[in-house]
Amino acid sequence: MHISLTPELEKIVKSKVQTGLYNNASEVIREALRFMETHEELIYQMKLEKLRTKLAVGAEQANRGEFVDQSISKIIEEAKQEHNA
Repeated sequence: MHISLTPELEKIVKSKVQTGLYNNASEVIREALRFMETHEELIYQMKLEKLRTKLAVGAEQANRGEFVDQSISKIIEEAKQEHNA
């Protein structure tokens, strides 16, 4: 299997190997995947809480008449970009 990383992620992986805690990039990726698998529910809950917080802020703004009309597709796209960051 071949995996492509962004330059930023590649830099992170290389820095982890340079610490001496990992022998190679594969070990770093394997540990990251194990962590993700183990903590998947926690990560999901954290993302959900962040979304709820943003929605609450938006609802408060709308209640004060400060609501800015945006298309739902723009809002979804912004959320996707934040999710991938």
